[in-house]
Amino acid sequence: MEDLRYPVGEFDVKGNYKVDLIEEWIYEIEALPAKVREAVKGLNDEQLDSAYRPGGWTIRQVVHHIPDSHINSYIRFKLALTEDNPVIKPYAEDKWAEFADSNLPIEVSLTMLEALHSRWVVLLKSLKPADLEKTFRHPDLGEIKLGMNIGLYAWHGRHHLAHITSLKERMGW
Repeated sequence: MEDLRYPVGEFDVKGNYKVDLIEEWIYEIEALPAKVREAVKGLNDEQLDSAYRPGGWTIRQVVHHIPDSHINSYIRFKLALTEDNPVIKPYAEDKWAEFADSNLPIEVSLTMLEALHSRWVVLLKSLKPADLEKTFRHPDLGEIKLGMNIGLYAWHGRHHLAHITSLKERMGW
């Protein structure tokens, strides 16, 4: 049976990444806003308010979560590029998904995601090999290299996009 929580599997690169893989990940990040927009195209409010799995977020919450998460990552990149191994602040994504702004029309977050990724991708494409080795420290996960974090967020986009597309497929939407 398909794992509804991790429809694309869990992130695992085992610490190995090369320039061509980084470029592929950046392309995935660049393409994500259009893919999310296409995935939710034509969905009505009832569909948007359907959970992708029992006990999981609704499609609407997933769409709002993606820019919440990615803006945190964008800021972490800038911190790591301007400071020496800064300790970043985690956030309670489950609680963020319950705030009133997670009930807004999804167009708000689709537009935000497009604008954010436009800036983020320019930043990512400008990174030098030495920049990919720069780090930040997550209080729960430890030291994270920027190169690896690019992969994590490419995966994160695929992960949540698959939540939407797999639900649509199962429901025949």
